[in-house]
Amino acid sequence: MHPLMSSLRHLLAEHPVLLLIDSASARVQAGLWTAGETAPPRWRTSDTEAGTGLFECVEALLIDAGLRIADVGAFVFCEGPGSVLGIRTAAVALRAWRVINPGATTFAYQSLDVVARSINRPEVNVIADARRDTWHVAKVNSPLQRIPSSELHGDLVMPEHFRHWTPLPANVTTTSYDLAALLPRLCEADLFRPVTGPDAFTHEDPTYVTWTPQIHQAPRGP
Repeated sequence: MHPLMSSLRHLLAEHPVLLLIDSASARVQAGLWTAGETAPPRWRTSDTEAGTGLFECVEALLIDAGLRIADVGAFVFCEGPGSVLGIRTAAVALRAWRVINPGATTFAYQSLDVVARSINRPEVNVIADARRDTWHVAKVNSPLQRIPSSELHGDLVMPEHFRHWTPLPANVTTTSYDLAALLPRLCEADLFRPVTGPDAFTHEDPTYVTWTPQIHQAPRGP
């Protein structure tokens, strides 16, 4: 495990007021802790698109707690895998909120890692669509992989409310992605890493082909 990874218990000990946002699935989830582990968190969910649902959830949580963004000690967000548009909406929101609250730290976690650890069965592959007939695959105590559909085998599980464009494998089942239920069971798990530039997770940096200007000429004859 990366030495900078932290557990939820550790984060709450350091940052009693903590805001979590997750827009990796079609259901936006937001949680607010206001007194570390000494009081239960507040949760809001929304099935509207992230550009609306995310901000509605956060606004409702802060109003209910009598807080402002400037009062949050740490932000936590899901960097993926999942809906790239939803995750990047969350990342943009965090970048704006950190202008208002520059003293807050930001931590990222991965959706499939949470599910794999909660299931805690080494034979189970937790999957999410990676486009182009490939899948993100997570297993407990194993690094995240990207695998072609033709190579998916064994017990396959996909978190509920996750969108997919590639046809689902025949033997896949769904499992809960209810963070309000999952995270309390994983308080000691090192799920969270600090980030300075919130963004959507990618397996690798994008590559670009350099265009070289050249005058086109007719092909020479023999």
